[in-house]
Amino acid sequence: MIRALFTAPETRWDAYSRALPPAFDALGLRVDLSRDHAPGTVDYLIYAPGGPVSDFTPFLRAKAVLCLWAGVESIVTNATLTQPLTRMVDPGLTQGMVEYVVGHTLRTHLGMDRHLFGQDGVWRDYIPPLSSERPVTLLGLGALGSACAAALATLGFPVTGWSRNPKSIPGIRTLQGAPGLRQALTGAQIVITLLPLTRDTANILNADTLSLPAPGAALINPGRGSLIDDAALLAALDSGQIGQATLDVFRTEPLPADHPFWAHPQVTVTPHIAADTRPSTASLVIAENIRRGEAGEPLLNLVDRRLGY
Repeated sequence: MIRALFTAPETRWDAYSRALPPAFDALGLRVDLSRDHAPGTVDYLIYAPGGPVSDFTPFLRAKAVLCLWAGVESIVTNATLTQPLTRMVDPGLTQGMVEYVVGHTLRTHLGMDRHLFGQDGVWRDYIPPLSSERPVTLLGLGALGSACAAALATLGFPVTGWSRNPKSIPGIRTLQGAPGLRQALTGAQIVITLLPLTRDTANILNADTLSLPAPGAALINPGRGSLIDDAALLAALDSGQIGQATLDVFRTEPLPADHPFWAHPQVTVTPHIAADTRPSTASLVIAENIRRGEAGEPLLNLVDRRLGY
């Protein structure tokens, strides 16, 4: 019998306690799933930040920590974590992110806010350019970024993708490294950030890099709050260098009620809803990784501790 400890916030237990057992059964796994296993008996930890476990030292038998989140910055530097760590990449999470990014890109591109918030008797005959005339830059070409880039390209947007290492995606102009970052941002009319948070990506959008997109460019950030220097973004918004910002993630969450983003007329705040882990699909990934762990096969989405993702 395989013992799996569910160590995510209590609010997640009800959904996963229903979704995980059928996923285990489908792979022929005999798993004792519980929130109360003694540490020395646990084979796998199913983890999310905010759960009861922060010290992994007692879990001497554990073969892996399987994170339910795509982002692992809150755990990857935990000195007590010596077990292999995986992050979540699943179809539901990816589809949710694609829908958020495409939806807000089209909202920005079409100038929909002019009409949604302009019901004042003024006939505004703004006609947007075609998508082929609106260059989009997407920072981050992992599973989520690549899927979003491909979806936007299908709609006709000329998409430039930037990543730390070289990537090749059909129909996407790809750049990498420090020189590539500046090249990717220069002249972009919509910038989307889907990078992991690491020492290298913190404040990657700052006073310098925010000066590179086309004047009045839009920014969409469903990645990580600390990718952006808040003060630099507010200054760019006030100057008109950035014309609109849609922000889903923040340095402090929930975003404090007195934060300037809430009241800024060019900022749309969404409450970290761009993409959530769906138990129905995430459970299949967890089950497959346990199957792989038991079979001695490589784990899916294994985190590289040196890189932080």
